[in-house]
Amino acid sequence: MRLLRRMLLQQFIPIFVVALLFFVLLLQLIDVFSSIWRYFAHNVPFSEVAQIALLYVPKCVSFALPVSFLFAVAYSLGLLYGNNELVAVFGSGVSLYRLVLPFLVLGVALSVGGFFFEDQVVIPTFHSKNELYDMAVRQVTSLSQSNVAVTSPDQRVVYVADYYNDSLSRLTGVTVIVRDEHLALQTRIDAQMADWKDGRWVLQACRIFTWDAGTRLLSDRTAPTFDSPLLSEPPATFRRLARNIEEMSRTESERYVAMIRRAGLPYREALTDLYRKYSFAFTPLVVAFIASSLGSAFKKNILLMSLLSALVISVCFYVAQMVSAILSKNGLVPPLAGAWTPVSLFLVIGFMLFRTART
Repeated sequence: MRLLRRMLLQQFIPIFVVALLFFVLLLQLIDVFSSIWRYFAHNVPFSEVAQIALLYVPKCVSFALPVSFLFAVAYSLGLLYGNNELVAVFGSGVSLYRLVLPFLVLGVALSVGGFFFEDQVVIPTFHSKNELYDMAVRQVTSLSQSNVAVTSPDQRVVYVADYYNDSLSRLTGVTVIVRDEHLALQTRIDAQMADWKDGRWVLQACRIFTWDAGTRLLSDRTAPTFDSPLLSEPPATFRRLARNIEEMSRTESERYVAMIRRAGLPYREALTDLYRKYSFAFTPLVVAFIASSLGSAFKKNILLMSLLSALVISVCFYVAQMVSAILSKNGLVPPLAGAWTPVSLFLVIGFMLFRTART
């Protein structure tokens, strides 16, 4: 049995490496040719284009790994079946599970390793690639935004502003509501603008309303400025949501989701993307079950059918991910379900195909 598994792995590994290189090259070509008109328009030198492509390699490996693994497993088993070697293996009493156990173990190893590879290698290089690309094609993203509403972490201070200017760290047309420990109204300040100075917001041209809970009277006064240690929400909280979860590590993503939830901003899409960081890591294990069941499905045109099945299954999987993400973003399913449903569904399908595979 050990000799059989060694022979199977010796056949599998070269196919897997060649398939991985092929899909990485395909993804690189798609990325380069989709942006080639921008490179020509801004006279980007070839060395800079090559550097952008090099930084994109880890992301391509992350995308290509499940597809390559599925193709390599299905093609390796298909070659054995096409040469009638699987008939001899199954006829000697070896079950499909015992035969493909190395692939299942490898799927688990790739899932665990892929999670840390994504967090430690893919995300930093992908972020650097996007930064270099934006600089090369002079693509500037503004972090300023209008109609801003933010709540402090302790829920005591609420900021509402007509516009936030990120370059000046300034709020315009701002209203600040300060509440007491029981979240009852304490003070409201209407100001023309607020500037970030010395770790707090300093309001300009203010009208201040103060509620006295004892007398139940509301008083108001005007002041040129208003300054309080309570107004310490950092400017980053008011920025437009231009950051991409794909460019953040797991820890950064968790902090980012917590920040936008605290600010009262839409968070379902970001939370779904955070959960997908965990669910996507299980993709090699899922494709190990599916590919193991496809090995005995093709006896002719094995290369073509293995490649076609890998592409079709991959497209179906990514479409399912896209649909579940849209449903989660629109509030039709919880973010946790939006991230894990495609993986769970294909894992069940793979397990059922494995149980009913021809042996």
